[in-house]
Formats: sequence, structure tokens, C-alpha cells
Amino acid sequence: MRSCELLVVGGGPAGLCAAINAAKAGAHVIVLERNPSIGGQLVKQTHMFFGSRKQHASTRGIDIVGILESEIAAMGDKIEILASTTALGIYEDGVVTAMHREDKYVKFKPQAIVVATGACEKALAFENNDLPGIYGAGAVQTLMNVYGVSVGDSVVMVGAGNIGLIVSYQLMQAGVNVKCILDAAPRIGGYLVHASKVARMGVPILTGHTVKRAIGREKLEAVEIVELDERFKEIPGTESIVETDTLCISVGLAPLTELLHMAGCKMRFVGQLGGLVPLKNDELMTSVDGLFVAGDTSGVEEASAAMVEGRIAGLCAAKKLGYVAEDFEEELSDLKAQLEALRSGPAGKHIRDGIAHTALDVEAQYV
Repeated sequence: MRSCELLVVGGGPAGLCAAINAAKAGAHVIVLERNPSIGGQLVKQTHMFFGSRKQHASTRGIDIVGILESEIAAMGDKIEILASTTALGIYEDGVVTAMHREDKYVKFKPQAIVVATGACEKALAFENNDLPGIYGAGAVQTLMNVYGVSVGDSVVMVGAGNIGLIVSYQLMQAGVNVKCILDAAPRIGGYLVHASKVARMGVPILTGHTVKRAIGREKLEAVEIVELDERFKEIPGTESIVETDTLCISVGLAPLTELLHMAGCKMRFVGQLGGLVPLKNDELMTSVDGLFVAGDTSGVEEASAAMVEGRIAGLCAAKKLGYVAEDFEEELSDLKAQLEALRSGPAGKHIRDGIAHTALDVEAQYV
């Protein structure tokens, strides 16, 4: 069993930023990442980020990985990255177990933990939704931007949130014909800047529509779409057929919180944040002493917010270990202000509403 000061589970944007800030404060950190390389969702994001300079605005996600890697290298031996290592459990005695490279079972005894395991894609129920040619948007983005593999000649996108809109634009940049973008909601959920880019390229965005069924024998050949009323019920007679060899589903993400459940964290279902999320204090520590959360694990947002939350969690986890940076209060205040700015305005209202239900002192029925 390996003893360590801080164990960070997840080498994506939140986990890496947590490790960096904790190490800057003086803590020694081990990062577990299940993939062969670090970066998480950043490695497939070729679009430029919003936010401010502090969140790497106008920088592509794939380039932010390199920036974070440089920060990690500057920490010397204070940060150890264990790639191809999947965390399996967090136990009552604080022991964390993991599988390293599929053949080595390892145990860790950390003094503090940051869980930053991210989120997984949600599915959509419709007839024949298991036909080859039907993908999640994240899978399409990974195949296209990481491995250079085109998923098909034409695509119908389901979901007009930011991911659906961004992936649609990236598909068009790769020469794929995006037939249309569907969304069950009466209005577009993503930023208008993303919607405008695909609309200018002639792609219809059909709000109040969804997929009724997938058509094909051994693979997808077409989809039947249908219009929805204000109660999200199908309107008979509005069905139409769209020929396509690929259907891309982008209907949201769900936080990956299995480790938090196992650790005994108090949880609550918050729809605005993607599902079951941990309750936490203003330093991002959960109901389990010494266990912190950051990024999509604590509620689905943009990668910019995940990085800022990671910085907060790392800073506060280091403080828990006795490493208090000289400018701790100033930096924490600045990071909280960054989050507030990222969540401001009408676009961030659902996030703000969701977060209001995640404080440890909220009177609620816990899961």
C-alpha cells in the first residue's frame, strides 16, 4: 500500500488543475488517470475557449493540455502521474484501490482526496437505437479529432446544446454533410455564437423535434423524426424521413459519482447539474472529511468552470493538509469570482439554480 498526501482521481482539466494548485502550495500529489495520457475532454476539443485569459480564452482545448503539462513539469517530483490507472473504490478507512495497466492491483492511503472523474454521455430511447451508425457526440468528437476517423458521409445531430452545436460544426469542417440538428426543447440550448456558425452554413436547427425511430437492417440508413408539442408529446402526422448513415446523440451528460457514493458522500439529484451530485461546502469539500470534488463530477458545466473548480479544490485540499499558501484568501477569492463570472447571465441561470441546492447546509432529503 502506498501512502500519499493528496490523491487526485482523474487527469482531465479539473484534476490536473487541482494537482497543480495543491503542488504549488507545497503538497505532494499523485494523479490517477484511466486513459494512457492525461487531458480528459481537452484532448478532443479543437474549438477556442470562452471566458477570460485566466481560463485560457481564445486557446483551443488541445493546446490547453500542453499548457497544463508545462505547469506540471515545473512542479518537479511534487506531482506524479499514473496513467492507465483506473480507481476502483474508496473505502470507509480512506483506502483507495485501483487497477494499473489492467494487471496490477494497487492500494493508496491518502491524507486527502480530490475526485474529478468527469461525466458520461446520456442515451436517448427510441426504436432501433442500437443500430451501427448511432454514436454519442463525445465518441464522434474523439474519433474525429483524436484519431482522424470520419464516422460517415452524412449526420443527423440530436441536441442543440453547446456540445451538439460544436461537434456539428467540426463535422462540417471535416467534410461531413450535417443534414439537420434536432432538439426537443422549444429553443436552442447552446450559445448563439455556436448556433449562428452552423446556421450560416445552411444547416437547419429544428427545435421541438426528436427522433422517433432509426431505420436500417444491419446499419443505419435513415431516421424518422417527429415534431413535439409544448408537453413534449409527439404530434401525429408530423413524421418525416431523413436519409443518413450516422446519427449523433448529444442530449447531455451525467456526473460520474460512483466513487462518491461508495465513500459515503451525501448526494442529491439536481437536474440542472446533470443528475446525482455531491453536497459540498464553499471549499468544495464533501460531507466526507478530506474528500473534495471538482469539475463535472460535482455538476456538469463547461471545461472552463471545471478548471477553475479544480484550482479551488487543489488549493483547499492543500490547506486541509496544512499547506496554506501565503496569498490563500486572495487566490481563493479570485477563483470564486472567476466562477461567478462564468456562471453569470441568462445562459448560466440553470447552473446557478442547481448549485443553490448543493450546499451542505441546504435543508433537503439526502441520497
